Amino acid sequence: MADTTLERNPTTPFAQGTPPPVPEKPVAPGTKIIPLSDPELLPDQTVNFLELIELRATVRQYSDVPLTFKELSYLLWCTQGVKMGLPNCGSARNVPSAGGRHAFETYLYIQHVQGLHPGLYRYLAFEHALLPLSTDEAAGEQFRSAFRAKNMTANNAVTFVWAAVLERMTNRFGTRAYRYLFLDAGHVCQNLYLAAQTIKTGVCAIGAFSDDKLNQALGLDGKAEFAVYAASVGRI
Repeated sequence: MADTTLERNPTTPFAQGTPPPVPEKPVAPGTKIIPLSDPELLPDQTVNFLELIELRATVRQYSDVPLTFKELSYLLWCTQGVKMGLPNCGSARNVPSAGGRHAFETYLYIQHVQGLHPGLYRYLAFEHALLPLSTDEAAGEQFRSAFRAKNMTANNAVTFVWAAVLERMTNRFGTRAYRYLFLDAGHVCQNLYLAAQTIKTGVCAIGAFSDDKLNQALGLDGKAEFAVYAASVGRI
């Protein structure tokens, strides 16, 4: 904690003239992506806000009823949807982030979503689309093996993983960025809980995973980009 105080961060790479990194990992030209439902066409959920807050709960057991494609689109839009780009590679999204840096990439292990093959995907927030990464069952087994509570990731509809691209935050905030990453992860996951509650879907936040195994399963180096938080999602 002492190493990440403001006093230990008198300057930052950005203040010294280092340009900020791009706000989303690039996709090779010609790569096939899967457009998600237009956010403007997603159904508006009418809720009693106080009831929503009171009924929000962690759910660890799920039914075998799949999520719909639109429901997955809705959850992704509510957790990382981009409302507008900002100067210096920032963005305004549906969740807060220190300095508008939004360092997270969202990875998904999809098992039961209508219209999608089971497998690993990455959410492209600026395009509101999915990038397929792998539909190999061995990749799925490797992914699930990273979690301590394997029952939650074995029988759910989708597992969300938020991985931090470290430079997006350290460029602006130096080593204090490590604090902001974990704060931002909490913002994102709470939005997932609340959005899921509006469509009668359960969520369980997950912090108990093997960092090395999960990073390896997602193809991350564990240094420049690394998994920070996860959540299982499924129909109640």
